[in-house]
Amino acid sequence: MGSDNSSFVEERSPGDVTVTNFCIDKYEVTNAQFSEFVKSTRYATVAERPLSQEQFPNLPDEQRLPGSLVFEMVKPGVKQVSFLSWWHWTTGANWQHPFGPDSAIASKSNYPVVHIAYEDALAYAKWSGKSLPSEAQWEYAARGGLDGATYAWGNQYSEHRANTWQGIFPFFNTKADGHLGIAPVGSFVPNGYGLYDMTGNVWEWTSDFFQIGRDRKSHQINPIALNQSFDPKKPDESKLHVIKGGSYLCAPNYCSRYRPAARESESPDTGTTHIGFRLVKNLVSSTLSINPKSKI
Repeated sequence: MGSDNSSFVEERSPGDVTVTNFCIDKYEVTNAQFSEFVKSTRYATVAERPLSQEQFPNLPDEQRLPGSLVFEMVKPGVKQVSFLSWWHWTTGANWQHPFGPDSAIASKSNYPVVHIAYEDALAYAKWSGKSLPSEAQWEYAARGGLDGATYAWGNQYSEHRANTWQGIFPFFNTKADGHLGIAPVGSFVPNGYGLYDMTGNVWEWTSDFFQIGRDRKSHQINPIALNQSFDPKKPDESKLHVIKGGSYLCAPNYCSRYRPAARESESPDTGTTHIGFRLVKNLVSSTLSINPKSKI
């Protein structure tokens, strides 16, 4: 796991990690698949529910309306923006209306479902009889049999091997890969295991809590970090999960997380226009829980 050649300290290798046999979805879960789940269960995603008055006691009612975070490209002519200003809380944005109430997914049944919070992914997994992958499972699958390669296809970046951002983020996208935003699943060649979009397109949830160090996973079988997270960039949040794979918003000048070793932390109650998921079927049930305070 990881990469000792990375400039991101959170990606440093914990040493060899073993995963036992598992199956993993060939594609990210699509709008069509998630729609079947909702029809069957009448499930409402986190983005479709009002913000909790208990959790946000100081917000007026009009600011607790259901919604989610939507990416908006910087307007032409603007040359400087503040960090993360391209994200906008949008009332009415959810998996069925990814860019707000006036948008729809009617013609995008084969696109990855987005605006999925962690509990939404868990609910779908339970309904389907599968599980969210651990970070170790996800990374093993993403590498496609390549040992230590930088990308899922080798060591040379290619704008035609994954749905990423070409140009200078967030000012302009040359669309050299043929897609300005999210692409339908299966639009790019698969990795060595026949898996599509393991990097790029949308970030994917894993079951691990986020921790900077991964030494406790070294030489373990099916390790998974549970119970507590810590990210120094978000010191007040303790339930952050690992997301993997990067997205269509990752550019060489920003993020550059379209690599199997890359990882980021994400709040479990946050869905956005670039986070989805895929699932696994475990063939061996034993996992090793990694307590961040324990010594292994």
